[in-house]
Parts: sequence; structure tokens; C-alpha cells
Amino acid sequence: VVKGFEMEIIPAKRIVAQIGDTVVLTCNTTGCASPSFSWRTQMDSPLGGKVSNHRTHSTLTMNPVSVVNSRSYLCTVICNSAEKERKEKSVKVGVYSFPSDPVIEISPSLVAGEPATVICKIPDVYPSDRLEVLLKKDEDRHVTDFFQDESTNTETKIVTYTFLPKAEDIGKNITCVARLLIADMDFEPKERTSSQKINANFGPQNTVITASPGNSPMEGDSLNLTCVTQSNPPAQIVWSKYLAEESIQHLIRNNVLSIPHVHFNDSGLYICEAINLVTNRTEKATVDIIIQGAPVITKLSIEPSTTVQEGENVSIQCSAESNPPPKIILRRKSDNAKVGPYSARSILLPSVMFQNGGDYECVAENKFGNSKREITLNVTYGPKNTMITVIPTDALKEGETVTMKCTSSGNPAPGISWKKKKATGEFEEISTNATFTIQNLKSQDLGLYECEAYNPVGKEKKAVKLYIQGLLEEPDQMIPLIIAFSSVAAVAVPAVAILIYVSRQAKINGSYSLVKALRLKV
Repeated sequence: VVKGFEMEIIPAKRIVAQIGDTVVLTCNTTGCASPSFSWRTQMDSPLGGKVSNHRTHSTLTMNPVSVVNSRSYLCTVICNSAEKERKEKSVKVGVYSFPSDPVIEISPSLVAGEPATVICKIPDVYPSDRLEVLLKKDEDRHVTDFFQDESTNTETKIVTYTFLPKAEDIGKNITCVARLLIADMDFEPKERTSSQKINANFGPQNTVITASPGNSPMEGDSLNLTCVTQSNPPAQIVWSKYLAEESIQHLIRNNVLSIPHVHFNDSGLYICEAINLVTNRTEKATVDIIIQGAPVITKLSIEPSTTVQEGENVSIQCSAESNPPPKIILRRKSDNAKVGPYSARSILLPSVMFQNGGDYECVAENKFGNSKREITLNVTYGPKNTMITVIPTDALKEGETVTMKCTSSGNPAPGISWKKKKATGEFEEISTNATFTIQNLKSQDLGLYECEAYNPVGKEKKAVKLYIQGLLEEPDQMIPLIIAFSSVAAVAVPAVAILIYVSRQAKINGSYSLVKALRLKV
């Protein structure tokens, strides 16, 4: 059986090709030994491809496919036989361009609350009059179509969308969906999608300070102040503290301010300042810290010094710190340990006396406890109350032992010097002991004796004169007049005391009656 002349085009059905691809149309014949091939388009437009003829088939190659290839192609075959038989067939080529996913452009420095523009680009699309673009963020949707376009070639289409970014948008996606809606063309994909996360700069905002263990820790406890803020990029944290006269003490650059052992002077208003260098914004938060605890005495002092001379003006002061504020009592402790006079914080002693010397105690107390400290006031003064005692106090006889003792008070304790007046009128030091003893009393031991009490503050003298005034020799009486002169003064001012003993019964001839020393008190 000899088959008749036939032809076909491969592919036989409509071809859909993307611009840039390669399409090959093949025209085949059977039943013809020497066919002639020709290709043409409707309206006799340029083929937009390369024809290659072979013995029984012909190919039309479009490489690359372009917009001009979007048309119907007709293959004509003439069988060069006696009959000159002619046959034709056509195939339609549809072209499109949808080569890549959309490109999303968002400014890297979005600021929350400030308008931001999102750009979605669909590269090299054709035909654009079938393009629809959807931009979405959460429930917000923005649709744009280009159905009114008159596209003749590939184009990059751009869609813009403006919105107000919020802090809660960070990490969420903005999605661009591009659809090429060509109903009579079968290709994939007809929808392309791109997404990009939102990174908005914002803040600082909602800045707060938390205090652990609380705003009123006990003195000596640890304290941690933590500053928390919302910011992108993360905010720098600067801690400071209000001081007196509205000055500020800058502390550290860290979100946690840690004080291992708080003291009362750590009380005050603390400030956390959060700084975002990108948004150029700052926000502050404050917390008032009150340190509680038993009192701590911070000062116990005596002015001008703890050692003063009698007559100076003296101020004793005590101060303490605590919360709640302490009750401060400054008092003098007496010798019997009973509480002396009370005073709040200070005692003033104008023209201080030696009796004011001693231990002073400061007591500070509140509901958490108390604290005590002591200080000693040392009042110096020159010698006073100097006196001489002569033993024995009865009339003395030649050859007896006489003891003279000099006593005086003062601070520092006075030293004692005994002197005797010589015949030349000068005084000669005879002892530096408080007690001076004359052994085997003789007449040459009589005379003027001087006791001098001295310390760095001053000195005081006292003198006693021993002599026999005379003997009264009568048949039935003898009257010895025994006179003692004593003087006491800061610079040896004399004072005289005379004591006359009369004895009518004594019958002693040729004996000495010695002076009985007087005890003089100041």
C-alpha cells in the first residue's frame, strides 16, 4: 500500500514560550520524495527565526524568543510530483515574560511612627496589561493592576505602598504577590511571591526602673536597679543621681546599677536615661531610693580640741544618719555612771571649767536600733588649793623630826619644789618632793620655807616662816610667843596668819618653842 502525500507541524497545538527561551517548529512530510517547504506568518510579518530545510522536513528556530514571535506560523509544502500537490498547516506561538520573583525594597532605617514607603518591583514582565500586584502586611492589603497598559515589550513594573511602621511590626513580613493573568496560556508559575521582614527603628519608649529587693532596702543590704526600655536598635543606658543644688552625679553605662552594700548616703533620686543613636531620641525614668536602718553616728567632735584650757569656749557636737531620722542625745557621763544633762546634737560650754571635763556620750536611736560613741574632754588648769601641813602640830623641841608636806591640785598634776630663804635673801631649792623632812631639828633650821606647785598651765606658791619671838621669864609664868607667817599666791603674794600660844604653867628655862605650822586653805 502506497501512502499518499501528508504533512504535520510539531508541536501541533499552540505553543507558549517565555521571552528569552528557544522554540523550534518542525514541518514534516510523508509520501513525497522531494517536497518544497516555505514558512510565513500572518500579515507576512518577519519570521523572527531561522529556517533550516532538510529532505523530508523543515525547521523554524526562534532563539531567543521575543515579542515579535507572538503570532501564527504557516508551513506550506509542495510535493514536486506530476500532480504538484500543495498542503499547509499553521501553529500559534504565544509569548510571555515572568522570569523572576518580585523585588521588595524597604529603607533599612525605618522609624516607628514616621511614614515609610515599600517598593515592589516586578522585573521584565510581559504582557504588563495582564499583571496584578498585591502588597500585604498583616490584614492590610494594597492591590494594583496594569490592565490599562499597552505593552509592546518587557517592562519592569513598580508598585509603592506607604504605611506607618509600629514597634510591634518588627519581625513581621511585608509580602508582594505578582500574578500574570493570561487565561488562554498554559505556563507556570503564573504567580510569584516575595517577602521581607520589617525592621523599624523606634524608641526608646516605655522606659521603667525596677529596684530589687525594693525602693527601701536596709542599710548594708545589696541593691540592684534595672532599667528596661523598648528600643531598636537597643538603647544605650546611662545612670545618674540627683545631688544637692540640682547637680547630677553620673554613674555607669549599663542597664543594671548594682550597689553591693548600700549606705544612707546612697538614698536619693536615681535617673535612667535611654538613648537611641539612630532615632536620636532619649527617654528618662526615675526612682526614689530610701535606705532604712539603725542610726550610724557620723561625727562626734569637740571644738577647738579635745584638750582645752580652763576658760576657753568649747562646743561638743554629734551627728548621725539613718532612716527614719534618728533621735540624737548628747550627754555627759558622771563619775557614778548616771546620765548627765541632755542635749540634742550639741553642748556649748562657754568659759569651760575643769569640772566640765570627763566622758561625753552620744546616743542615736530609731525604731531599728541605736548607736553609741564616746569622747573625752580634757580641761587643763594651773595649780590651785595649794597648802602646807607641818607635823607634828605641837610645840617642837630641838632635836626632834619635823615633816612639812605640800599638796596642790591641777591638770596636768602639778610638780612640787621646796625652797628655803638664805641669809643673802636668795631662795635655794632644797627638795623636789612633796614631803620635806628635817631630821634632828636645830636652830639653824628655822626660817622661811616656800612650796611652789607648777605645771605647763601655771604655778602657785605658799610659804611658811618658823621662828622664836622670845621668852618671857616671870616667877610663875612663861609666855612663849610662837608666830608662823604663811603666804599663798599665783606669783607668791604674801598672806600672814599669826597664832599666839600662851602657857602660864610652863616652866621651861633655856628651851626653844618652835613654830606650829598653820594649815591654810584657799
